Amino acid sequence: MDLSGGGGGGGGGGGGELHNNQFYQCEESKPLLGEMTEGNNNSRPCRRSVHSSSGSGSSSSGMRYKLLHEGDIQVCALKHPRTFLSKILSSKFLRRWEPHHLTLTDSCLSSATPTGYMETSLSYSSIEDLQLLSWDNAPKYCVQLSFPGGTVLLQAANSYLRDQWFHSLQWKKKIYKYRKVLNNPSRWDVVLKEIRALVDMALTSPLQDESIHQAPLHIISTLLAEVLLNLSQQLHYSIISAIAPLLENNHPPPDLCEFFCKHCRERPRSMVVIEVFTPVVQRILKHNMDFGKCPRLRLFTQEYILALNELNAGMEVVKKFVHSMHGPTGQCPHPRVLPNLVAVCLAAIYSCYEEFINRPLSARQTTPPPPPVLPMAPTPANPSPSTTPTLPLSPPPSVVNSSEILVELERNNNKANAKRKEGPVGSDSEPNLIDCLLVSPTLNMLSIQLPVQADRVLGCFALILKMLSDYDDWRPALASLLQPIPFPKEALAHAKFTKELKYVIQRFAEDPRQEVHSCLLSVRSGKDGWFQLYSPGGVACDDDGELFAGMVHILMGSCYKTKKFLLSLAENKLGPCMLLALRGNQTMVEILCLMLEYNIIENKDTQLQIISTLESTQVGLRMYEQLCDRQRELKELQRKGGPTRLTLPSKSTDADLARLLSSGSFGNLENLSLAFTNVTSACAEQLIKLPSLKQLNLWSTQFGDAGLRLLSEHLACLQVLNLCETPVTDAGLLALSSMKSLCSLNMNSTKLTADTYEDLKAKLPNLKDVDVRYTEAW
Repeated sequence: MDLSGGGGGGGGGGGGELHNNQFYQCEESKPLLGEMTEGNNNSRPCRRSVHSSSGSGSSSSGMRYKLLHEGDIQVCALKHPRTFLSKILSSKFLRRWEPHHLTLTDSCLSSATPTGYMETSLSYSSIEDLQLLSWDNAPKYCVQLSFPGGTVLLQAANSYLRDQWFHSLQWKKKIYKYRKVLNNPSRWDVVLKEIRALVDMALTSPLQDESIHQAPLHIISTLLAEVLLNLSQQLHYSIISAIAPLLENNHPPPDLCEFFCKHCRERPRSMVVIEVFTPVVQRILKHNMDFGKCPRLRLFTQEYILALNELNAGMEVVKKFVHSMHGPTGQCPHPRVLPNLVAVCLAAIYSCYEEFINRPLSARQTTPPPPPVLPMAPTPANPSPSTTPTLPLSPPPSVVNSSEILVELERNNNKANAKRKEGPVGSDSEPNLIDCLLVSPTLNMLSIQLPVQADRVLGCFALILKMLSDYDDWRPALASLLQPIPFPKEALAHAKFTKELKYVIQRFAEDPRQEVHSCLLSVRSGKDGWFQLYSPGGVACDDDGELFAGMVHILMGSCYKTKKFLLSLAENKLGPCMLLALRGNQTMVEILCLMLEYNIIENKDTQLQIISTLESTQVGLRMYEQLCDRQRELKELQRKGGPTRLTLPSKSTDADLARLLSSGSFGNLENLSLAFTNVTSACAEQLIKLPSLKQLNLWSTQFGDAGLRLLSEHLACLQVLNLCETPVTDAGLLALSSMKSLCSLNMNSTKLTADTYEDLKAKLPNLKDVDVRYTEAW
């Protein structure tokens, strides 16, 4: 049973037997993950030094060779001489060499042309000895294979090829023997000895090939797959400890993953989880490219995280693990870690609802809470002639299972679509204050009863998503990954889950970067995004629209198309906006005022309802009065008359421009020069009020991207624009693609790129005069 004679290299190379008190060490005495990892790293060099000192197959020169699977070589076969005649025939003067293309299969050495010496394949089991030829006056560059009754000589073209053939044949022969022995285990003490010898052989082999480490792992995983259920906990520890060195730089095969999962489930507090599995899982998360090709790697990672959660410190250990994957710096150096962690979390969350989804409809019982009581509308501070809308109470529904919930939601969505077709925002039909509050709040808070274990899994991986959202560098990619809402519909109807997820969405809503908070919007038309799900009446809303208001605030602050976003709110979320404005939310009051100021709402009755809503609160009344004052000033500003050309003095500011435009009528102003002034993007609020403006000179000002976006939405008639030496970038210049009347555009000395320039040329058909000197597009 001992294969050390076959070159395995030291039967006990992997360490001695494990004592019971060492294996069953109490979890309370364990250090946390960070300390364990540090200790583990300190111990690894000792382990490597043991392996490097053993193994007869290693090259003294430190050469590395690619594992051969086939190749051309000269072959000569000699039978053992027993008579004087046979000695003469085997002498070097009568020796004959044959060229062959040999293939090293898993079990034998065969030729592509089975004739002559290689008429029959040479089985590895028949090879008694394998060595470099060392006879006196022997032919150069030969490998000698001894078998009963004779010898086969393989002659290579040079010493490197000879050594490559030697080590490859040696490896194939040993692996064949180990596979044969470990496929028929007898005693586990012998099996452990052979596993350690096999691992030692793989680590000390001079062959440098992926299969050198994978082949032993596959042999061991095949062995464990057959006897997995019969192993004791102590054997678990011994086997995993023996193969740990191979796992430092290799993913475990599927069957081995199954063995590791079993250990995590049955013994989550054992030392091997942190000592051995931690570097394995870290490697998986850093280097795995596709869990779809090997789902058991993902399952093993899930079980490992759940095992960490079983420790006394629980989620603190999990948090340390997540931090170790991110690294101590502000930027994670491993781009695959985040998507792999998210994939693990999503798969685990789906598994929690898998049993619930697969149940018969009659078994998917849920418990609805008591019907809510909506607050009555406050008394207007200054009643309007129109009637202040009231909020109807929704009766408690009889819907109690997930499939019927979805049917009810679909039915309500169909009603909403029908109402929009019958009377859109701009029509003369009677509007409904809460068009978008179609789903009863009772449906939003349904409590889905999950099994205890599934509930714990859900809590663990929902908290990991919260941890991921706390890292600034991970947040953009996390928002992008979650934008399509990759969760089961049952999870979105689960109050506990949506409450945990709300923290993540709040982090997105608070992030000032547009690439993050823009992911709150739906990724496809007709599909709800987080913005819709957490709006009042949405299936995830449990805070009376507080998070929704925060989303609207951040999106309005940096939305690429402010007017377009307002139109979307007016069409789909006017009800929630009016409801929150009625409750005194300042953001929603500002939104309603902007809808009136930009003439987003064309329907007169809807305008009156918005005005009535604004007048119902002190903050709304104050902002509506300010709007009325601005509207009166706007009418005066846009009254026909005044100059057609205007140039502001050098060093003028935004305040100077506002003061000038408020001093009279500028309805005829067509040409405005702000060149070499100190105006910024803030002056765009004044510029969009000029109805006849066709030429605008902003040369050498601090006018930036935000101002360009606003101009592009409101000054569709602008024909000439000078942005020379302004701080505008591609983000703002791309917005100009909607200004179809532009015929002259100066972008000299800006941060314009070649791609943006090509895009603008394609989208602005009237553009004739363009200056892009001293830019990347020049």
